[in-house]
Amino acid sequence: MNPSVDDQTVSPARRWNYWLGGKDHFQVDRESGDRIAAAYPAVRTAAQQGRAFHNRAIRYLAGEAGIRQFLDIGTGLPAPDNTHEVAQSIDPASRVVYVDNDPMVLAHARALMTGGTTTFVHGDLNDPGAILAADELRDTLDLSRPVAILLIAVLHFIPDDDKARAVVRELVDAAAPGSYLVATNSTKDFVPPHVAAVYDQMLAAGHVDAWPRDKDTFGSFFDGLELVDPGAVAISEWRPDSEDRPAAAEVSMYGAIGLKSR
Repeated sequence: MNPSVDDQTVSPARRWNYWLGGKDHFQVDRESGDRIAAAYPAVRTAAQQGRAFHNRAIRYLAGEAGIRQFLDIGTGLPAPDNTHEVAQSIDPASRVVYVDNDPMVLAHARALMTGGTTTFVHGDLNDPGAILAADELRDTLDLSRPVAILLIAVLHFIPDDDKARAVVRELVDAAAPGSYLVATNSTKDFVPPHVAAVYDQMLAAGHVDAWPRDKDTFGSFFDGLELVDPGAVAISEWRPDSEDRPAAAEVSMYGAIGLKSR
C-alpha cells in the first residue's frame, strides 16, 4: 500500500511545483519555498532553468542521439513538456518510465499515465536495485538496449557523496552501452561567499535539504562516461536556445550528459 499524502511535511516535488508557479502544493511547502527564496531570490529562476535544461536534454537525446527509452527518476509533479511529451513528439514509439516516492506525484501518475509506452514506478533513488527490478520498468523498458537515465534535481537530496556515486554507478552499470546519464545538482560555486554562508547556515538548521556540490564532485558522477559537449556546466549554459539567459549565479546548478560507450 502506498503512503497517503502528508500535508504537514515539506515535499521537494511540491515545493518545486510552487517555484514553477504550479498549484499542487500545501502551506508547508510554500513556507519552505519562501524561506529559501528569501535567502536566495533567484531560486524560482533556477527552477525554471532546470525545466528548460530538462527539455533541451530530452530533445538532444531523442533527436541527435536517437534514444527511444527513458528512465526518469525523481520526476516530480507533471508540468508542461514532461519527458514523455517531449520524447514522443520526436518519436511516438519512445518509451518512458517515471520514478518518484511522493504520494501526490503517484496520484497524478495514476490519472495521467495508463501504461503502454509510459508508466510509473513508486520508488526511491536511495534504492536503485528496487527500481531496476520493478515489474513496471521491466515491462516497459529493455535494459539490453540503450536508455537515458535522468537524475534531474534529485541527486542533491542524497547528502553523502559516496552514497550518491554508488547509486549512480548501480544505475549506469545496469544500462547497455550506448546509454546516457543526465544529471543536475545544486552548487554554491557561482554565488558570492556571503550567499554561500547563508545557505550553509540554512542547511545546518534543516531549512534546506538540497546538498550542494562543487564541479569536481559533480563531475565524479560521470566517471567512466564520455561527457557530451559542453561538459559539466551551469544548466543555463548547456546548449542554450537563446543568448538571452540568466547568469550562472541565478541558477546555481550544474548539469551534464554523459555517454556510456562500452
